Amino acid sequence: MCLGVPGKVVDLGEADTPMPMGRVEFGGIVREVCLACTPEAKVGDYVLVHAGFAISTVSEADAQQTFEYLRQIEALNDELGAPEGPTDAGPRDGAMPEPDS
Repeated sequence: MCLGVPGKVVDLGEADTPMPMGRVEFGGIVREVCLACTPEAKVGDYVLVHAGFAISTVSEADAQQTFEYLRQIEALNDELGAPEGPTDAGPRDGAMPEPDS
C-alpha cells in the first residue's frame, strides 16, 4: 500500500535547475521535495507527496480533510493502546533470522 501525505509548499528552489525542488511543510516539519511532477505548484499550494516526490496538487480543503483523518487514526491508536512504530519484531539490520532447530 502506498501513502501520499499532503503538505504545504513554503519555498521554491531555483527555477533553472534540472530537478525542480521545493520545501514543503508537514505539520510543522519542513522537508525538501521534488516538484518535477507538479511544475504548477507555487508557494502556498498543497501538494500530495509520496517518497519525496510531489505527485499532484490538492485543494486546501482536501488537505485539511486528510489531516483530520490522520488525527482520527492517531486518536484511535491512543484509545486502543496500539504500539507506536513498526509492529514486527524482525531484524532491523537486514540480516535473515536464524532458522529454528
